[in-house]
Amino acid sequence: MKKIVTFGELMLRLKSPSHERLFQSPLLEATFGGGEANVAVSLSILGQDARFVGALSKDAVGDAAIRSLRAHGVDVSRVRRTAERTGIYFLETGADQRASLVAYDRSGSAASAMKPGDFDWGAIMAGADWFHVTGITPALSRSAAEASIEAAKAARAAGAKVSVDLNYRKKLWNYGVKAPEMMGKLAELADVIIANEEDLQLGLGISPAAGGADPSKGKVGCEAYRAMAESAKQAYPQVGIVAVTLRESKSADRNGWSAVLLGKSGFLHSKAYELEDIVDRVGGGDSFAAGLIYGLLEYGDEAKALEFAVAASALKHSIPGDFNLATREEIERLAAGDGSGRVSR
Repeated sequence: MKKIVTFGELMLRLKSPSHERLFQSPLLEATFGGGEANVAVSLSILGQDARFVGALSKDAVGDAAIRSLRAHGVDVSRVRRTAERTGIYFLETGADQRASLVAYDRSGSAASAMKPGDFDWGAIMAGADWFHVTGITPALSRSAAEASIEAAKAARAAGAKVSVDLNYRKKLWNYGVKAPEMMGKLAELADVIIANEEDLQLGLGISPAAGGADPSKGKVGCEAYRAMAESAKQAYPQVGIVAVTLRESKSADRNGWSAVLLGKSGFLHSKAYELEDIVDRVGGGDSFAAGLIYGLLEYGDEAKALEFAVAASALKHSIPGDFNLATREEIERLAAGDGSGRVSR
């Protein structure tokens, strides 16, 4: 069992029922979710010692958020409880050609008020094997960005590996700083970078045309992703692995899903999955990140870790809510080729 620390914001998730438009009926389904918390839940379910660090309101909503993580075995002992509110996001699940919609209500949240010095990172990182943060937390506020950098520095000082999921969110970067300015500082501390094409472009300023790839000639192919990953590693030489997810959105319900990885084993392209009846794609990238962290820690094999991560994320698309509740056995079975969906008796 490895100890993994994640740092970010856990939010109240309010979703319209089934595929309804928001407020089409006077009902909303209330659960909790958020990038780094989603990763912690996945890793805990996979049998790891996962700790989530962040800030939540000191009220009934914050209490319920804490319980949602404890229910899955996540260590929440280092979560700060403050007078600021818990952030909220609203979700409308799309169908066919109608895209899903996310609306944020997190300005002034407890997490956006996080700042350097709020957490005893020396104690938090003691014995940690891995630290994970996303580009969502630095997008909340300058102080949250600086706290993320402080945490990553403490993780490296403690000997933990650091992964950064770039997770660019246009709606959040609104405090006067462009994403590459802050994300570049985090990338300088990372051992593993996780992203999609847009994240690399807008989060780090790496174009698909990097290394000679020309997306204007058609769909961006694997060579373009390889060139982008190589550019990221050249810009941040301490990074050992760049993993890029490839989502082909054919409709809200039907996606192609795979990933590539550039690491010590060279350039790897995973098995591709056809996701033809998506239940909930929110948290799909987080489930990939958790699967990759798990695979790298447990298998020590980049190819196996990549296949595990892609299979984990493929299964997440069948599960409602932010959290990936798939087990190691289910993920390994799918990665091995059993995607029949037959009843397990």
